[in-house]
Amino acid sequence: MELMNRLLPEWQFAERHELMPNGVSPAQAYASIVPSLSAEDPLIAKAIALRELPGRLLRGLGLSHNTLPPQAFGFHSFTCLGQTPGREVVFGLVGQFWQLDYGLRPVADAVAFTAMTDQPRLLLNVCVEPVGDHGCRLVTHTRVHCPTDEQRRRFAPYWYAIRPVSGLIRQRLLQRIARVARSTSA
Repeated sequence: MELMNRLLPEWQFAERHELMPNGVSPAQAYASIVPSLSAEDPLIAKAIALRELPGRLLRGLGLSHNTLPPQAFGFHSFTCLGQTPGREVVFGLVGQFWQLDYGLRPVADAVAFTAMTDQPRLLLNVCVEPVGDHGCRLVTHTRVHCPTDEQRRRFAPYWYAIRPVSGLIRQRLLQRIARVARSTSA
């Protein structure tokens, strides 16, 4: 988590999820992180479609043209901000996540991410923690920093509304990483 701590040392909102995958080495787990992010998950797709439904309805009624991103939100929306080989991969988002279109701001890299101090920033990392001689623990941490009181007030209700689904998504991600890691050892 050293990289995550350096990129976002202060935050107001956080969640953590972990999984102890059987029969998965730390090397297998780490190698499976990025490929697992691109895999489709029908449950996650449905959750995101539900989150984006109000924006689609408003656009369909002609009440708004900018209510959705051009492509449905997903892990492709995140920017990889860095890696600690064998240990951690960190992804980031910048925007006003409570808006119908997420209010996303383009982020090219870790330097751009840390420079955007006037916007809410979200970090998601996936860590591999060695356990015993051959096992590991997979952990995700999500942190959000809102730089102003107004942004915190606007983000807080959204955070508490989406947090159960966010947790489910993180758990499913960890399970997918474990499945991909197991399949590479076969």
